[in-house]
Amino acid sequence: MNISENIRKLMLIILLLFVAMSSGLVYWQVIAAQKVIANIHNQRHCLSNNAPVRGRIFDRNGVLLADSRPAPGVCGYLRHYYEPSLAGLIGYYINPLYGSSGIEQQFNAYLNGQQTISSRSLIDPILHRPPVGDDIYLTIDVRIQKLISQHFDDYVRIDNENTFASDRGAVIVMDPHTGEVLAMLSRPGFDPNKLVSTVARGDMSYYNQLAADHKQPLLERPLQDTYIPGSSYKAVTLLAGLDSGTTTLDTPFDAKHALGPIFINGQQIGPVGNNISGYTYHFPVTTEYGFVHSDNLIFAQIGTRLGSSTWLDYNRRFYIGEKIPFDLPVVPSSILKNGQPLQENELAADAFGQGYDAVTPLQMALFNNAVAANGQLMRPMLVSKIVASDASPVMSNNPQLLRTPISSQTATQVRQAMYGVIRCGSGSIVPALLDSADGIIGKTSTGQVSDKGNIGAHGWMITQAPYSVQNPTQLPRLTIVAMKENAGDGALAVGPMLAGMYHDIFAEGYVKVDLPPAIPNYCCSTRMLQCG
Repeated sequence: MNISENIRKLMLIILLLFVAMSSGLVYWQVIAAQKVIANIHNQRHCLSNNAPVRGRIFDRNGVLLADSRPAPGVCGYLRHYYEPSLAGLIGYYINPLYGSSGIEQQFNAYLNGQQTISSRSLIDPILHRPPVGDDIYLTIDVRIQKLISQHFDDYVRIDNENTFASDRGAVIVMDPHTGEVLAMLSRPGFDPNKLVSTVARGDMSYYNQLAADHKQPLLERPLQDTYIPGSSYKAVTLLAGLDSGTTTLDTPFDAKHALGPIFINGQQIGPVGNNISGYTYHFPVTTEYGFVHSDNLIFAQIGTRLGSSTWLDYNRRFYIGEKIPFDLPVVPSSILKNGQPLQENELAADAFGQGYDAVTPLQMALFNNAVAANGQLMRPMLVSKIVASDASPVMSNNPQLLRTPISSQTATQVRQAMYGVIRCGSGSIVPALLDSADGIIGKTSTGQVSDKGNIGAHGWMITQAPYSVQNPTQLPRLTIVAMKENAGDGALAVGPMLAGMYHDIFAEGYVKVDLPPAIPNYCCSTRMLQCG
């Protein structure tokens, strides 16, 4: 018997087993570690000493909006949220066994530490330490967020004819020159802390209540639903008409074509909807007059003069029918019926904001922002930066110009027309807007959803401030788009709360501005009102 040879064979077997075992350890602890950790069937991440430490979420000023806390009887840590009005935007995160939403879902790989580039990310798996996620800083100013949430509930007189009770809607506050979202509100909302704490303990009753609610509190309305825009869409037709040279602010319309009825492709438009017959006695009136007082007939004709091809081109410059570049998913807006070409009468209806128009509040913010920023369209931005747990930068977002869809001259003229709306037209019926010292300009809108009148229209306004008609090159610092579902007349439904929002934001110094002086007799001198 050759003892030495047997020993060598035994040592070779032991060596091979050691190599195989070492390779297995390297594979499972290094190469496949992240897959194992991320597997929802792996319960080790529910143990207190193995649970990932999820990253925090802050506002633009470093105010804490979300973090994680140890909690008995739950898998890992329990998420805690500090501003309920941001529930739909930030979303919710329960644990790896359940779904998530909002920022928590879209940036989950950063928050749970899977995509971090910190030095710890290489060492932690080897040392079996739980991953530590990155912190996210939003462009949101929580001070402004709280203000718009408070003002959303401002008193509105309900008469069930012009105004209707509604607790459903959306508000977006933006810096049009950077694209930063300063506040975004969706109503009704939900209690994210109650949601995560109940579901984490196996109690689905609150989630099921929210999911079954016909008011859809889990829906982030500024991004995830589309609405008939009504007359606010006249701003889109106006900018297209001016920019293409199809119309000017001074283009005349005689009584027949301003009051109606007119017929387009056999369809009668007007006299209902001219909105000027009770106080307009001298003709012709102009495109600007029609915008200020929201004459559907004038804008139906501007739309048909533009033609379908040109009108659609200007819409597409603002990502209509496409995915808007944004940090969260946005439902595409639409202006066509099942993608089919528009007949001339359908184009006319679309041009004044009815027809097949169905848009998100964020989509309306893009139109509004380009006008406020002198024709430049900035990428809407919600995430400012992402920082690793060791304070090293992971990602930083800077303002980005998407395109310049209209000229600065067009933007200047549209702002002038929006000034007339608040001073002389459909916005002037709201004392809080008319008497405001904050230089608010805008376009009111009543998006009709029923011809029967028994269902309230969607009340919209797109607004900017501050604006000086004496110095039109001084650009507005802030834009706010507001919408209440089925609340009726846009000016009456959302005008008061908008006036309150601008006043408090500027008065508190959250956005620093120079307020313009009031201009006496503007409406009479420009004939935006027929004073004699």
